[in-house]
Amino acid sequence: MAHTPVTILTGFLGSGKTTLLNRALRDPRMARTAVVINEFGEVGLDHALVASSDDTIMVLENGCLCCTVFGDLVATLNRLYHAREAGEVPNFDRLVIETSGLADPAPVLQAFLSDPTLAGLYRVGAVIAVVDAVNGPATLDAHSEAVRQVALADHILITKRDLLAGDRAEAVATELAERLRRISPAARITWSDAPGFDAVALLQASGFDPDSASADARTWLNEAAYAQHAHHDHLHGPHDHGDHAHPHGPHDRDIASFCFVREEPIAREALRLLLDSLQQNLGPSLLRVKGIIHVAEEPERPAVIQGAQHLLHNLAWLDRWPDDDRRSKIVFITQGFERAEVEDMIAVLDRVAARTAAARARAQGLR
Repeated sequence: MAHTPVTILTGFLGSGKTTLLNRALRDPRMARTAVVINEFGEVGLDHALVASSDDTIMVLENGCLCCTVFGDLVATLNRLYHAREAGEVPNFDRLVIETSGLADPAPVLQAFLSDPTLAGLYRVGAVIAVVDAVNGPATLDAHSEAVRQVALADHILITKRDLLAGDRAEAVATELAERLRRISPAARITWSDAPGFDAVALLQASGFDPDSASADARTWLNEAAYAQHAHHDHLHGPHDHGDHAHPHGPHDRDIASFCFVREEPIAREALRLLLDSLQQNLGPSLLRVKGIIHVAEEPERPAVIQGAQHLLHNLAWLDRWPDDDRRSKIVFITQGFERAEVEDMIAVLDRVAARTAAARARAQGLR
């Protein structure tokens, strides 16, 4: 059974999520997309968009379905899915969830990766963070939730650039984009006023699907972006750029985004130890992890891992490697944990796994 792809739309209060949604919902291409929001009053859908509604569900003029969370996201999405299957609501093949402006998106990600109900029906396609060009820098300085929204994003949309005033308007916009790039090196950054910007295409991005034969793990992980980010930090230092000084907010420094690359295959037992250790030692500090793993016992098909905070999704397997590069690559987004600490943990686990394998071999030799 195909999993319905989900886009998680996040962004701080006043960032422009409502404008983005209203812009997209006018388009007929949204007809087969369901939009789930916290409450209608908060989102402020244009009345011109609404064809019919009850207390919890709106059917828009273009046929798109819009509903509110009934208190619990898991229950809402489960009910929505079965209402679709029963023909009680318009059919949809994509889902967009608009989070509260103050919300940390990590628990929403976590729900899709760990809850058996959601994991069996839906899959996360993309996380989008909307950032206001005018108030964004101050918001990032004042609110750690805004920094976490950016850190977890696959795609960052910068809005309200046209409202920047003064001689430094272009410089301010550039500085904001550079700051967002440091927080989330692999995210794609787009401007809402860019020529050809397509709000519908952004919200309907299907993202990475491990069950698809055409799944592109390379684009999903975007290892090159992390390599470039690490090279920049090596040249200038992560927080001291000398003549190339960049502003860092008080919460930016807590975020670490990096890609761990391993040349040798990982034994299945060592991988199990790694996943257990990530959950136990990093917990809520592990904002997001995703990777493609060369498991020694399965050399012809890579394993895919995904997780948010202290819960990791069950392993998925690709049918084949996307290219000739068979190295394991794991992207970590952490808060309060540096890359060196994670690498030290992996090194310890390697030694433990090696000793366990040696002991098992000796025991078998004595039989």
